[in-house]
Parts: sequence; C-alpha cells; structure tokens
Amino acid sequence: MNKFYITTPLYYVNAEPHIGHAYTNIVADAFARYMRKIIGDENVWFLTGTDEHGQKIEQVARQMSLEPNDFTDRMVLKFKELWEKLDISYNDFIRTSEIRHIQIVEKVLDILYRQHDIYLSEYQGWYCIPCETFWTEPQEGLVCPDCKRPLEKISEKNYFFKLSKYQDWLLGYLEKNHTFIKPEYRYEEVRSFLKLNKLNDLCISRPKERLRWGITLPFSKEHVTYVWFDALLNYISAVGDFDSQGKYHSRWWPADIQLIGKDILRQHAIYWPIILHALGIEPPHCIFAHGWWMIGGGKMSKSKGNIVSPLDIGQRYGVDALRYFLLREVSLGMDGNFSEEAIVRRYNFDLANDLGNLVYRTINIIERYFLGKIPQLEIKEEGVDEQSRQIIIKIESLRKTDIMSIADFNFSYILERVWELINMTNKYIEDKKPWSMFKENKIEDLKVFINVLIRAIREVAYNLSPFMPATSNSILEQLGDREIKKGKLLFPRIDV
Repeated sequence: MNKFYITTPLYYVNAEPHIGHAYTNIVADAFARYMRKIIGDENVWFLTGTDEHGQKIEQVARQMSLEPNDFTDRMVLKFKELWEKLDISYNDFIRTSEIRHIQIVEKVLDILYRQHDIYLSEYQGWYCIPCETFWTEPQEGLVCPDCKRPLEKISEKNYFFKLSKYQDWLLGYLEKNHTFIKPEYRYEEVRSFLKLNKLNDLCISRPKERLRWGITLPFSKEHVTYVWFDALLNYISAVGDFDSQGKYHSRWWPADIQLIGKDILRQHAIYWPIILHALGIEPPHCIFAHGWWMIGGGKMSKSKGNIVSPLDIGQRYGVDALRYFLLREVSLGMDGNFSEEAIVRRYNFDLANDLGNLVYRTINIIERYFLGKIPQLEIKEEGVDEQSRQIIIKIESLRKTDIMSIADFNFSYILERVWELINMTNKYIEDKKPWSMFKENKIEDLKVFINVLIRAIREVAYNLSPFMPATSNSILEQLGDREIKKGKLLFPRIDV
C-alpha cells in the first residue's frame, strides 16, 4: 500500500458537536495514526469537515438574526476547537461553502447534465425539513419515518438525477465486492434493499424561492443544489479535480475507508457509488458504518435533553481517557451505552490500576535501585527465565495482532491485547519481587528484570500511540533513553 485516504462524514453545523461526532473522528484519527506508523506520514491523508448548506441552516441562522455564512463561520470554529482538544490529527478540513468545493460541485452537475443523467420534472410529495428528505408516498400520521416530525406537502419543479438507471450496476458491483460495505450485516442490509426495492430518481435541487442558501445549479439560476448531493462530493473535491475532458484526477482517490454513522448508510452506500460511477470514477474501497452511542438504552437527542458534550467529558476525565473509553468499550459497528459510571469504571480499573500503576511502579524501582539510570543490557529470549521469556514472546506477537485486527476494524480487540501485556507485566513485578532481589544482592537479575519491564512498557506505549497519543508520549518521555524523567501520575484514581 503506497497511500491511505480516510474520510469522516461532513458534520452538519445546525447544532454544536456532540459525543457521536467525537466518536467518528476519534476512530478515524486512530486509523490515520496507525497507518502513519506503517507507511509514513506523507502517505496518509485524513479528511474531515463541515456540511453548511440547506434549509435547516438557513432557518437556524434566521432565528439568530444572522446571515447563513456568518452563522456557519461561528459553528465551524466550535468543531475545529473540539478536534484540537481531542487531539485529532486531520490533514484537511473542508467546508462545503469553500470555493474549491463549489467549483467541483458545479463541474459535476455540468458533466451529469450534459450526459443526460439529470433532468427537470414536476415533484409532488411530502418533505421533511429537519432531515431535508422527500417522501413520495404519504406517511402514516404525516410524519417523517426517520425523525417522526411533521411533513410538509410540496409541489414544485425540480431537477432529478437518474439513480434508477444505475441500480442494476450497483447490485452487480455489490455482488462482486463483498467488502465494499462493512460490517457485513450492513452490506447485507443494502444488498437486500436493492434486490427488493426499485430506486426512485434522486431530487438534487431546491427552488430558490424556497431556499437560497446553497450552490446554484450551473444550468438553472432558479435552483440550488440539494444538500446531500452537494455534501457527498466533498470526498473528491478536497483531493482532486477534473481535466478539460471531464476526467477526474487525484493522488488520493479512491478513498480506502469512508467512515460514517449507520443513519447515513443509504446516502453513502447507494447514492454515492452511483454518482461516482456516472462520473466514471472508481468507488471507495470501503464504507464502514459504525453504531450509535445510546443513553439509558435510547438514542441521544436534543429534544430529550440528553446530548453529551465531549468537551465537558474530556475536561473532567482527560482526553485520552475519553478516547480510550470510546474505542475500548464497544466493537466498531455496534451500538454502545454511554454513561459516566462506565467511564469512571474504565478509568479506575484499566487506566489507573493497570496502566498508570505499571508505569509508576517501574519508574520508582529504577529510581530506588539504580538512581534513575536504566541498566543497559541486550535481552534475548533464550537467555532469560520462563516468565521473562513469555513476556518477550507476548511483545513480539502484539504487532502481528495489530496488523490483522486493524484490517478487521477491531480496535477494541487491539486494546484488549495491549492490556493482556500490561496485566502480565504487573504480575511479573509481583512475582519477581525486585525489592527481594535487591536485598539478596541479585543485581544482575535485577538488571535483566528492569530491561524486560522497560521493553514491555515501551511496546505498550508504541501500541497505544494511535489511540492515546498524549499518554503514549508521556510514558516514553518518562522512561527516557537511558535515564528516567519522573513526571506526574498518568491517571490519578478517581474517588467515587
């Protein structure tokens, strides 16, 4: 692999970022950091950004007596502030209001219109403003099936993209590419939908008399582009361009992983590959739909007043503790239950008792018995006792496990394996009793013991670097190359 391109969805800026946004970006950040270790910084591109057009934005801005662009400027700062606080190492942040994006959207619309994949037609049906989605059939109680809020009846002329024309192609593509959508059950969900349902063509415009905040269609000055058609194109507008013949060029495309929440699977697994195919562009290698974080078994929502602020949680427990909890608590793809009780439990048991205690004890042992100097020895597996040998074997097996698990998107399992080494090493200290070795003047044995400890902890820090970068750096700084540099306790225990 000579490059790795990962994307998050563009976050809609009608409200402040919440724990769901943080989760997606933390997962993407862990992927990007991991791949930088493998293929180098210059070969990894991590894209995130904001989705800024549409009726919801226009309405919220109006309620605040602001112009839409002024409102979005304010909201974008909140997202960027959060990513900085959460140590998100993105390479590019794209906004759908940027010129580079607008120009690509206009080019795409022009290409598809000239090849007769876009047409004008009368639309009559039901429209959900919060979801910005049309429903062609009357819904029970006239509410949106997704958000359960009232629908508005609309009749107007709009432009449509011929989604239905490419349904058979997409189904055939899925049949040949079983890893295109992950987890596997999401792949089956999309495949079954396409086999059982006929796709409607996608309405890709809104009349300016109803909505002005959007990208004007190049072939109709009376219409702006539908927000979902506009936003999807950011993945290519950020990393490439079309030549004069309408052919797209990019070093980074196709994306290797497009990370999304399960609620926007339809747009990414159906609309997006069809749009790309119509443009003659290869689809991404993989679309991965992760689950939701729930509160008390229910979905977080503003109406319920149970939205969790990642900034507040990060300030209370530390950013790396939050990152660890989100990545360890559930397997990627599954829903998880979010609670502060669960964070505190993970913090006290995994971070304070296991990891923090291991580093603290090791530094104290070196400080006490060798005046802070790390004994310099070359440790070989065949030259140590059985317990030391098992730790060395575990260290060597850990990186192979990483590589296999990252391919399966299994961060939780990688962290579980790291903690196996942490727990083995804590037991190693208890069993070896360095205080007894020193008392019995077994200095050479003590040197071997310390070197095995140091090697294990450095391996832990190396493996934690994509998931808990600040903690990893702190561990390596405290250990030093030859001399320890004792710092603050990594994770002071929380008194419940």
